[in-house]
Amino acid sequence: MVYGRTDSIPPMIRAMVLGAVCCSVVLGGELSTKKSLNLQSIKTMVAAAEAEAAQRNVQVSICVVDESGNLLFFEKADGSPLNTIEFAQRKARHSAFYKSPSRGGAEAVKKGDLAVLEYPQFFPNQGGLPIQIDGQTIGAIAASGAKSEIDEAVAQAGLDALLKSLSETK
Repeated sequence: MVYGRTDSIPPMIRAMVLGAVCCSVVLGGELSTKKSLNLQSIKTMVAAAEAEAAQRNVQVSICVVDESGNLLFFEKADGSPLNTIEFAQRKARHSAFYKSPSRGGAEAVKKGDLAVLEYPQFFPNQGGLPIQIDGQTIGAIAASGAKSEIDEAVAQAGLDALLKSLSETK
């Protein structure tokens, strides 16, 4: 018998060893399930945010980003100022990056904590909200163009619509 050669190992034993190795790899290498935003979830949020903006009679830009702050959706209302293009995106990125409402950034600056302005993706303006599902931040939604508290209410309407649609499908 020569060691190191597989042709001397009976086929039945080779099959059993291969099966055991495959099972241990599959069972030991389980990956977590990552949730993400899809087109339908984005449409649900945007429709609700648009309805809230219309009800409040405001013209806003609406932005949705993924958990890393990458742009998934952007819409600028006809009457909203050009600066809302950048502001909505920055609010959303802040919320995704820090997994918290951008309102927290505004509050930190109001309290005199100016060092936070050096943080990456930090934006001290209310209106961005993280999208959190089952403890995972999967993105953020933001609005810009009205008073900050109204921007946040518009974003909240979108977030609430998503959470409602998810609870109805369970």
